[in-house]
Amino acid sequence: MPTEQVLPLELIDKCVGSKIWVLMNGEFVGKLLGFDDYVNMVLEDVTEIEPGVGKQHLPKLLLNGNNICMMIPGGEGEDVWEE
Repeated sequence: MPTEQVLPLELIDKCVGSKIWVLMNGEFVGKLLGFDDYVNMVLEDVTEIEPGVGKQHLPKLLLNGNNICMMIPGGEGEDVWEE
């Protein structure tokens, strides 16, 4: 049975309209509204998580794709930092 090949931008495209967890210098969990070829992303209903600082809610956010370390579709970042 052949393995389906999925390119990175195709995978991100499948996440549009869904929750995504983005790790950068901080962490962001929100609904992915869209992205471009540089993986600059627009998220809505965002929770920003900074360990040692806390959480902050933002209605919309534009993330610079150059600073993204990892993206987890459907991720629940806040669960990692609960004490």
